[in-house]
Amino acid sequence: MGKDTRIIEKDGFVFSIIFAAQTKTKLSMKRSFGEYKEGIAYKVLDERTMRGSAGIMLLLAVVAFINGFILQNYIAISYISSFLILNFSIGLFINPKYAPTVWFAKSMVKDQTPLYIGAIQKQFAWGMGLVLSLAIFILSLLLLSNPAYFNIVCMLCVACMSVLYLETAFGICAGCSLYHQFMEWKWIKTPKEKPNCMGDSCRIKK
Repeated sequence: MGKDTRIIEKDGFVFSIIFAAQTKTKLSMKRSFGEYKEGIAYKVLDERTMRGSAGIMLLLAVVAFINGFILQNYIAISYISSFLILNFSIGLFINPKYAPTVWFAKSMVKDQTPLYIGAIQKQFAWGMGLVLSLAIFILSLLLLSNPAYFNIVCMLCVACMSVLYLETAFGICAGCSLYHQFMEWKWIKTPKEKPNCMGDSCRIKK
């Protein structure tokens, strides 16, 4: 079956050695944003899991907001935004299923029937989330020593919570919609795959 295998006889025993290259290939296949499912021509993610993940991130954002802008405990913003950076980075550069919020959300909805949606626009949305989290993290560190950054950090946190609330409550992925709009404007290339969003709200037209 295409395996690089050698048979070695020693002391009457036959050993089958599968080279490490094959193992590396299997591991590298896990590095993917989304996965193919039978009958679907593009990579997908489970919408129930992703909405659950967004809900967990929303909860963390609310905790950061209360600590930072009500209790004046600005360091909480840095801690939580750094976690979100890690979460988005794992999802984007390794695989979303290994991201802590996705893993926890999946464990909560494991008994529910998956609702598959296109992964490519979610990847774009998570890229936006990574940039936003990184901006909040950097500015929150500056806020620790300079109150002048209060307003901009507050605005970014409100924007973050608003986007997460839209996805959690209504299934509206702002980043996915923006990805679709950029394609309509021809700002980004239309992929060969034709993915869908929640409720086919941003299906790519041929």
